Amino acid sequence: MPTISELKDFDRSSGSRFERLIFNHRLFVIIACALATLVLGWQATRLTLNAAFDKTIPHHQPYIKNFLEHRGELRGLGNAVRVVVENKRGDIFEPAYLQALKLINDELFLTPGVDRANVKSLWMPVVRWNEVTEEGFTGGPVMPDNYAGSPRDIEQLRQNIARAQIQGSLVGNDYKSSMIFVPLADKDVRTGASLDYWALSQRLEEIRTKYSNAQGGADVEIRIVGFAKVVGDLLDGLKQMVVFFAVAAVIAAAIIFGWTRCVRSTSLVLAASLIAVVWQLGLVTVLGYELDPYSVLVPFLVFAIGVSHGAQKMNGIMQDVGRGTHRLVAARYTFRRLFLAGLTALAADAVGFAVLMLIDIPVIQELAITASIGVALLVVTNLILLPVMLSYTGVSPKAAARSLRAEQREEGGVWKLLERFTERRWAIGAIVCSAFLALGGFAVSTHLKIGDLDVGASELRPQSRYNLDNAYITGKYALSSDQFAVIVKTPAEGCLGYETLIETDRLGWALQQVPGVQTTISLADAVRKITAGSYEGSSKWLSISPNQDVLNYAARTASTSNPDLFNNQCSVMPVVAYLADHKAETLERVVKAADEFARAHSTPDRQFLLAAGSAGVEAATNIVVKEANTTMLLYVYAAVIALCFITFRSWRAVVVAVVPLAITSVLCEALMVALGMGVKVATLPVIALGVGIGVDYALYLLSIQLAQQRAGASLAEAYRQALRFTGKVVALVGITLAAGVITWAWSPIKFQADMGILLTFMFVWNMLGALVLIPALSHFLLARVGQPAASTPQAPATQSCALAQGVVQQAA
Repeated sequence: MPTISELKDFDRSSGSRFERLIFNHRLFVIIACALATLVLGWQATRLTLNAAFDKTIPHHQPYIKNFLEHRGELRGLGNAVRVVVENKRGDIFEPAYLQALKLINDELFLTPGVDRANVKSLWMPVVRWNEVTEEGFTGGPVMPDNYAGSPRDIEQLRQNIARAQIQGSLVGNDYKSSMIFVPLADKDVRTGASLDYWALSQRLEEIRTKYSNAQGGADVEIRIVGFAKVVGDLLDGLKQMVVFFAVAAVIAAAIIFGWTRCVRSTSLVLAASLIAVVWQLGLVTVLGYELDPYSVLVPFLVFAIGVSHGAQKMNGIMQDVGRGTHRLVAARYTFRRLFLAGLTALAADAVGFAVLMLIDIPVIQELAITASIGVALLVVTNLILLPVMLSYTGVSPKAAARSLRAEQREEGGVWKLLERFTERRWAIGAIVCSAFLALGGFAVSTHLKIGDLDVGASELRPQSRYNLDNAYITGKYALSSDQFAVIVKTPAEGCLGYETLIETDRLGWALQQVPGVQTTISLADAVRKITAGSYEGSSKWLSISPNQDVLNYAARTASTSNPDLFNNQCSVMPVVAYLADHKAETLERVVKAADEFARAHSTPDRQFLLAAGSAGVEAATNIVVKEANTTMLLYVYAAVIALCFITFRSWRAVVVAVVPLAITSVLCEALMVALGMGVKVATLPVIALGVGIGVDYALYLLSIQLAQQRAGASLAEAYRQALRFTGKVVALVGITLAAGVITWAWSPIKFQADMGILLTFMFVWNMLGALVLIPALSHFLLARVGQPAASTPQAPATQSCALAQGVVQQAA
């Protein structure tokens, strides 16, 4: 394109109709974007942070369908919080401790969002004891009636706890703590709104702070576990993400300024990317979405992607200005060269987000929607608004001259080294080393697990308050919070049938044989104990009687002592297995045993349905994640291959572009194994994002290289031109993207730190793989591109240089 230093010499009617629409109405574009920023910025201030239990589970998975269908009938197996109150100076039988426990119980009972009818603790009348006497069964609430704290009352409480056999469930094994079981409703019964987990977590922390200090002679320590508390801690950790965002912006600014030495252009690149983030957050609010611990990372990615693509537009304008072109003309030239190429690159970025919609987990689907909105907005802010703003401000003349000199001189050092990979010996060495890395990475990646590999909440750091609380409860209580429930469904009153109870008892026995299962509880266990109790406690009657009257009596008695064992119609009852942990291997073993039993013993009148409980939901999620991991990779690579083929129109070029991505994906899975990470909801999106964004490097380099080869240049010369014009830009993009996410590694939220480490690895290795493997693979697959044209007259050197410069801008 000709160098035009005077605006009057430029033909304003040149360019496409869309270009004329934008640049002949620049002021309107600026005003419209400013108004949109004000409106959407105001909307962004109304954005809320929250998370919902239902959004983290795959609603269409068969196990989850069974759970949701019978959710209201499975009391105690849904979303719940367990609050353990420890006496730091003695045991639970001290009057001061019991008074503090009562106050804590009352405050939890009245907390919004609590399913009050099913709260359990020493102070709740639903927690009862039963005893066999000469006159038959007798019983009552564990907490004595008219308790006044006297020694007699304390002794009575001690006896009732023993009779109720709640040591290890509601009372610690060492009698130094007791538990308050707090089931939660999905919606606030007063307003109908979804449960506000952040408000609930803050309320729990207020109660913890209020009673953890010695009051009234009691010195207690409060420990809290459950999904709601995990989410609350995650949301609290998001406050620090604002700091990380600021650090990422400073790092990106330093990288771009160090490259350009131009304050105005650096500021505008950052401003355009920040405007995209503001618009994104505003639109998310308008569409009724919330930010959760997963989607809160998306603005970071949008900002990093925006900065990297904005640098390309700034680079084009800076080069033209350095040649003496007027800033408005330079902006139009850059827009003319880069808009379609930039749109293609952003489409590749969007692919990595779009495939996440295939995952049947609402929180991931909302992440995909939020990210897609952000990428779409980058088309406006970085491909349209940024060139328009630079057409007004221009760039620093010194910076433009420096950029032109750097472009025109031959590069040495690392760039000369990279050029040698077009030679056969170096190409073979690079491919062989890459093959060894890929094979070694694949061998390691075969050990990649699905699901959690750690005890406690893997979303949080091992030394977090939550995981320390969880470790205490696991060590002091016999029954863990990891419950896997098989739902036994029968016709009305069918759960009392002899055959049904026998089969239920057999299922419990089968699950108890699985490593990792602590114990099981079902109606069959209660019936056996009550039957024996009805006959003076004789162990000979510790069985399930075929007499229906005996079974009916046992069930009526069980309904008062433990109403969670079956529903009101006696058509649904759970068999609950308490697991030692929720690691992937444990869940796989339990699911296999339960599924085999269900397939062998289900009948039309008696169905064994998987699964409920926290561990059951997680097992179902793991199944979906495992299936989605393969499907997602197939779709993202299919989309990237199609995009590359449309761009390059050569299957050989597609292979050259995709092979580095595939090797990086394999190495990323090997890194997950080395770092002890499993594939789960938090880490599942990483590889798709890395592939979708990482293909940009190949688009930059191969477009230049192929254009040069088709113009008659040799492979070595074509790659030299590609390195000269885009080598630094490719490196800048990789470093900028990595800098935008590496700050996550210091997040108090472990899964965010894991995502930061994995994305940084993929961004950097995709960049290095593109710089090294593209010339090496091109030596064998693309060396003959343009050879038939070698006999035609070559363009003069100046024309070749101009062609290269134009292609550079287009490929960026």
